[in-house]
Amino acid sequence: MQDEINADWVFAQYERMRSILPDADFPASSVCIDELAGVFDRFDAFLFDAFGVLNVGDTPIPGAVQAIADLQRRGKQVFVLTNGASLSAEAAIRKFRQLGYDFDAHHFIASREALSRELEGRPEQRWGLMAPEGARGEELSVRAICPLHHRANFDGVDGFILLSSAGWSDAQQNMLVESLRENSRPVLVGNPDIAAPRETGFSLQAGWYAADIIARTNIHPQFFGKPFTSVFEQALSRLAPDVPKDRVLMIGDTLHTDILGGAAVGIKTLLLTDYGIFAGRNVQPFIGQSRIVPDWICAGY
Repeated sequence: MQDEINADWVFAQYERMRSILPDADFPASSVCIDELAGVFDRFDAFLFDAFGVLNVGDTPIPGAVQAIADLQRRGKQVFVLTNGASLSAEAAIRKFRQLGYDFDAHHFIASREALSRELEGRPEQRWGLMAPEGARGEELSVRAICPLHHRANFDGVDGFILLSSAGWSDAQQNMLVESLRENSRPVLVGNPDIAAPRETGFSLQAGWYAADIIARTNIHPQFFGKPFTSVFEQALSRLAPDVPKDRVLMIGDTLHTDILGGAAVGIKTLLLTDYGIFAGRNVQPFIGQSRIVPDWICAGY
């Protein structure tokens, strides 16, 4: 299936989920600019998506490291707002520093933080964890089973947490769906992304498997991350108190997560087109069909 994933497929999957995504108001049209520096003076705070905006897989996007450093030198507030839920904040910061970025914990906001807050109210529950091999749930302060290889594993938990689809198989997904059909339980999704751009194509993310659960059961998972507002509100709470919303810019590569989510909380948005979901594509037909309109469109840095 991986070979079939492209911008059209990813877009169609997000559109299938549109009824559960937030509502937002958008501008009548977008302003196209040649480089990101064209909006630096308009804003005091910048929220950057990670995959497709700062990096593709383990490779920094050309010009991104320099642009972030330039913003920081200008005294701008720069944050990373990511749906990447499999890494702790400390591990993610180490990764981005290795790529050349200078971020600290205060300026890095991941969807797993909103998820962690929800889990604080469920200390006695035992969870089945969709996560890389070796994950045990300690960093989320929950009791968890991972990996989930047998049907008994799926049937023996109080709910499921979808963090990362790395290594997740069709057989595991089918056991998850069958177990939920027989015994409905909560499903918490730490990464609402459908797919993420890599150096050699796209990888399916936890959001796609959550969408599959919706399609095959009567269960509607609880999502944490873009475009849902809790993670944006968390980011806005870290801004200096004198920064108005119209001086905050969300920069992303995906219409249904970055642009929709930013617009839903009333901040401005910019779609970066050359390295993420829409790399090599004309983005206007996607904007026209979805009616998700960014304030600005920019090819790259």
